[in-house]
Amino acid sequence: MRAPFVLGFVAVFVLVGGGYMYWSQEQTGRLPAGLARANGRVEVQRVDIASKLPGRLAEIRVKEGDFVHKDEIVARLDTAELLAQLAAAKASVQRAIAGIGRVEADIAIREAEHDLSELELRRASELEQRAAGTKAELDRRRAQHAVAEAQILGARAALADAKAGRDVAEAQVAQIEATLADMALRTPVSGRVEYKLVQPGEVVAAGARLATMLDLTDVFMTIFLPTGEAGKVALGSDARVVLDAVPNHVFPAIVSFVAAEAQFTPKTVETANEREKLMYRVKLAFDPDLLRTHRDYVKAGLTGNAYVKISPDLSWPSYLTPRIPDVPH
Repeated sequence: MRAPFVLGFVAVFVLVGGGYMYWSQEQTGRLPAGLARANGRVEVQRVDIASKLPGRLAEIRVKEGDFVHKDEIVARLDTAELLAQLAAAKASVQRAIAGIGRVEADIAIREAEHDLSELELRRASELEQRAAGTKAELDRRRAQHAVAEAQILGARAALADAKAGRDVAEAQVAQIEATLADMALRTPVSGRVEYKLVQPGEVVAAGARLATMLDLTDVFMTIFLPTGEAGKVALGSDARVVLDAVPNHVFPAIVSFVAAEAQFTPKTVETANEREKLMYRVKLAFDPDLLRTHRDYVKAGLTGNAYVKISPDLSWPSYLTPRIPDVPH
């Protein structure tokens, strides 16, 4: 009675072992036709926060690891000198406005004088026609009228010059205010601070980096595929990523880039054997919405396996169905 029991146990063990081997082979063995696999590394787009202008760093508001939102101020340069220049420029604007007022008043006076000279010229002309006035008096009134007209033209030119001076002063104010805005360094995207490179009180040059951050909405995995597979990969096609850190989860991705030139290959390829060594760089981008909800788990440098469709009609195997980790509340 013992022998049949032992044989039955052996049979069950063989079936279970065979099933596991089949499952393991399905997971790590030969892939279905139309599917390519390659190992890769997760990369996150880096963004430098740099100073457009030279100056002394007054404050830096972030530290490494902080999450910052787009357009958030992370650092400021000292603005004491610029604020003094701004006050002087605004005073120049007020002076120019006052000058415009004086010129406009002068124009009013000149126009009144012109009207009076025109009236006197008309009377002198009437008297000269009735022989009650002299021709010399008429000529004098005519000359006065011409002078009054010239004075109006000069006053109007002075008004245009005063307005131009006001415009220059206002432009200087706008320039200083724009420079002041540049002294506050803002993040161009939302992301996590990777490195803080300066400390308050340091003098930085134009273009100097103050911090480096990771754009958590631009995360991708870089893989390399041989010629035969890279040539069949379509931009925008589906992909799957299984990270070594969380092997029980499958992350969806899409093919966002395929290199135009091969790497890891001799400069001259003459034989079919050498052509098989051609490897093309391929980038797999992750869904930005997924990255936003799982931003605390996004880390550069994670390794894993990527699976890419090289046949558009292929259906994904069940073990590559997307399985996303739950976000703890």
